[in-house]
Amino acid sequence: MTDAAASLTTMEFHPQPAAGAARPWAFPAPDRGTLDNGLTVLRCHRPGQQVVAVEISLDAPLDAEPEGLDGVATIMARALSEGTDKRSAEEFAAELERCGATLDAHADHPGVRVSLEVPVSRLPKALGLLAEALRAPAFADSEVQRLVRNRLDEIPHETANPARRAAKELSKQLFPAAARISRPRQGTEETVARIDAAAVRAFYEAHVRPATATAVIVGDLTGVDLDAVLAESLGTWTGDKAAPRPVPPIAADDTGRVVIVDRPGAVQTQLLIGRIGADRHDRVWPAQVLGAYCLGGTLTSRLDRVLREEKGYTYGVRAFGQVLRSAPDGSGAAMLAISGSVDTPNTGPALDDLWKVLRTLAAEGLTDAERDVAVQNLVGVAPLKFETAASVAGTLADQVEQFLPDDYQAQLYVRLAETGTVEATAAAVSAFPVDRLVTVLVGDADEIEEPVRALGIGEVSVVTG
Repeated sequence: MTDAAASLTTMEFHPQPAAGAARPWAFPAPDRGTLDNGLTVLRCHRPGQQVVAVEISLDAPLDAEPEGLDGVATIMARALSEGTDKRSAEEFAAELERCGATLDAHADHPGVRVSLEVPVSRLPKALGLLAEALRAPAFADSEVQRLVRNRLDEIPHETANPARRAAKELSKQLFPAAARISRPRQGTEETVARIDAAAVRAFYEAHVRPATATAVIVGDLTGVDLDAVLAESLGTWTGDKAAPRPVPPIAADDTGRVVIVDRPGAVQTQLLIGRIGADRHDRVWPAQVLGAYCLGGTLTSRLDRVLREEKGYTYGVRAFGQVLRSAPDGSGAAMLAISGSVDTPNTGPALDDLWKVLRTLAAEGLTDAERDVAVQNLVGVAPLKFETAASVAGTLADQVEQFLPDDYQAQLYVRLAETGTVEATAAAVSAFPVDRLVTVLVGDADEIEEPVRALGIGEVSVVTG
């Protein structure tokens, strides 16, 4: 035996390190104030973050869009950076580029969100440009027409995407047709085609004003006289006051059923299983987050263990809750969903096994080990998840849109760490009851309809893709 071989036979290995207890992480606490024009400002000093993130939340929700003009909020959001009363679209873009800044905007059910990122040394200039875009957007006919054409070009591609098509169908199935939340967020070909510059300006004038907006500013603010910078930029934005908009109630029908969106010849079936749930004000939310994570939050969760590792039906299945619209009194709603894709021949068996997982969860519950791993993953990664200014600013802006207190995220991690296995199990079972799930399948109806019908998980209907 060589000396090397002898040394290998006597090698001692240290024991594998054990995971430590999850410790709640202190999410950054912002300072809150109000400018003279009524604009609410949340500022958060993050040492070392030399790229400042700014989020502007505008109270221009999708349900405020005029009838027949679904998508006007999206076109308005995109047009905010397409020129002002002082600069053309090209000139405005060039000024942003000189600042090293990026400016984006999008519309969603809670409202329009405008996002700016810029090196802190260029913050005053960039905030001036942002204020200019909010205060005096040009909404030139030619630019609005171009944005409308671009949006019309996007819609066929979205329809062709199985995941997007499934999401569109699930919203249509869950909510009444008259409710804005049932229809595509960025409009349809019919409604977008009606949008012109006059409609965009009318929507802007009706809903965009500082008194109902909130600015979130996060980054290393050392040496920055932010009060002075704000006074010279966003502080110059004027507008009248408006009464808070009431949040309309949300009705939903989550009677158990299956809808197949027919895609002849599809080699895979996209599945989206969902129902309506309470918004983040509900006391069950932390336990629901934990339970859903145990069910389908990662590659080691129950659904993946069965459908991916044991059966090989899929590359991954996820379970999650997504806030659709929140309200101060907690009467908002979230989408609770399970999503993934499976190969066409195994669509029936995969759904059968998925329902078995849900029934087993209800009968036997989660294990303490599953709960412990989920808490460790959810709480332990928080410092990494929020290491950028943009991630902190985005979360603070989400809280504003959802009428949550500024310390909500910090308290959420505390509650996650305190949630026990029994509580997480009850929340997961309540979130995904086997008889109250709307299942949308985008796939080849000729191949999957009969196997799915045989499962008895709800009435089956087929719609064209």
